[in-house]
Amino acid sequence: MADPAAAGSIAKLAANPAIRTLFGEPIALDQAGGFTVWRVGTFVAVLLAAWAILATTRITRGEEDTGRWDILLAGQLPLPTVVARHLAAVMILPAVSGGAVTTVLLLAGTDPVGAAVHGAGIGLLGFFFVAVAGLTAQVFPARSTATGTAVAVLGAGLLARMIGDGLTELGWLRWLSPFGLLARSEPYAQNRLLPLLILLAATVVVAYAAVAAAGHRDVRGGLVAATDGRRPRVALLSSVEAFAVRRMLRPLTGWALGIGAYYLLIGFTTMSVTDFLADNPALADEAARAGFTSLGAVEGFTATLFALLALPVGGFTAVRMSAFVTAETSHHLTLLSAQPVTRLRLLTAELAASTGGAVALVTVAGLAVWTGITATGGNLSLLAALAGAWNALSIVLLSLGAATLATGWAPRATAFAGSLPATGGFLLLVTADSIGATGWVRQLSPFAHLAPVPVTTADWTTTLIMTGVAVVLAMAGTMGFQRRDLQG
Repeated sequence: MADPAAAGSIAKLAANPAIRTLFGEPIALDQAGGFTVWRVGTFVAVLLAAWAILATTRITRGEEDTGRWDILLAGQLPLPTVVARHLAAVMILPAVSGGAVTTVLLLAGTDPVGAAVHGAGIGLLGFFFVAVAGLTAQVFPARSTATGTAVAVLGAGLLARMIGDGLTELGWLRWLSPFGLLARSEPYAQNRLLPLLILLAATVVVAYAAVAAAGHRDVRGGLVAATDGRRPRVALLSSVEAFAVRRMLRPLTGWALGIGAYYLLIGFTTMSVTDFLADNPALADEAARAGFTSLGAVEGFTATLFALLALPVGGFTAVRMSAFVTAETSHHLTLLSAQPVTRLRLLTAELAASTGGAVALVTVAGLAVWTGITATGGNLSLLAALAGAWNALSIVLLSLGAATLATGWAPRATAFAGSLPATGGFLLLVTADSIGATGWVRQLSPFAHLAPVPVTTADWTTTLIMTGVAVVLAMAGTMGFQRRDLQG
């Protein structure tokens, strides 16, 4: 920064335990590459890890359970070989992602060695979670259980990194976490290769265990046998609408735990961060010029982070509609569709359940932030916290509407289409601000029209317009779903 006072302030802010917990240990902040890695490195790593888990369990356990591997396994290829080749195929994208990260950092003019170290670390982390998901897909006979276990490994690794960064005396925990190993490589500073070699070794061990486990189980089975003889669970089977809620409850619980834990941490660290910014006006002024106003106040800090809530909750709605399409293509809806149940009712029930789940998730986030702030002596009313969280729903509904549109007309693109308003809109806004794009480009992002609640009141005109667009998209998707063939 041009202002020495602001540059000194950001170094002090980065050393704050609360900030270290959220973003990791600050390394090489005097370089563009080091600052970029510190600010968004963990975020990119978590996104890649989550994708690796979902993709791996889908094309291994998911494809096997639906019977698509039957003909393949009837040939000469044994099950371990099939699993190994599928894992290798999924690992192509983490390799490409690592190369893309390196390329972008090089194009930005950063140090080539630091760019290569960070790109390699990102790729290796993706490899590791492909291997983890591949192993859980062999251990458990159900895709949902395999995915949930792999996500639990992701959460535990991220938590270990956060504790190790926030508490110096527990810094050794980072050596036990893939995210911690990524941070320990210290790109643009020490450029260490040892943590990356440890991560590579762990990936090889886990991948080998996955292939070996495949050779010790039956097709469509797992090392852990499915439980038999339990009492039938008939709750929420009385109607199509109740069944949609039942299908959503287990994933909703997982999403709620993850989002709630993160925003509870935000609440606990809010007072520490806002007090620091209030005492360092030079840094607060720099943030204001970048578009982040009132960060020195509790309302301003929470408003900024509540806007980001649209990303995970929008992702939840896209995943739920993608799961609906998967249930259709895997023939789980065939018998139900043969009953006197219209397609309109099927899709409407899924939309209602997904909307209710999204409202529940943003409410959990609002309650978590309020709890954390209140517990640390902060002053934010419960109504203000909930208003800030609910303000993100307009973008979430856009994601749901886009996913519904794809469900009706391009089912294979449901997850991608559903991610465009939230994830795509956020990346568009960040990119437009970073390169100084013309105003109309920035205005294409729905985040550019989101009011900073609870600093101000909600912009009801914008909220109603975005909600109206979401409804139109959903209606168009419903029309397409009624017209096309099942599994079409």
